[in-house]
Amino acid sequence: MSEPEGTPPPPPPAEAPSASGSPTEFLKGVVGKRVVVRLTSGVDYRGILSCLDGYMNIALEQTEEHVNGIVTNRYGDAFIRGNNVLYISAAEVL
Repeated sequence: MSEPEGTPPPPPPAEAPSASGSPTEFLKGVVGKRVVVRLTSGVDYRGILSCLDGYMNIALEQTEEHVNGIVTNRYGDAFIRGNNVLYISAAEVL
């Protein structure tokens, strides 16, 4: 079935949001946003992800330390060595 001449083609279907992005894409997307960094010790650090490198070394701003869900310390800036990181989670909707 052909379309009448002069009629623009229909727009392409909208892409559904993908939950299967790569870890690298996720990490690039959360730089500058609030994150939760869980250490292998079980301690959480919550703050704004300033930067990170290929070794998962992390720099956070406006950092809070949470032990068992309770704020135990507040830091302006914090540096976390990558070998201590269990995971990084977005603390806000992306």
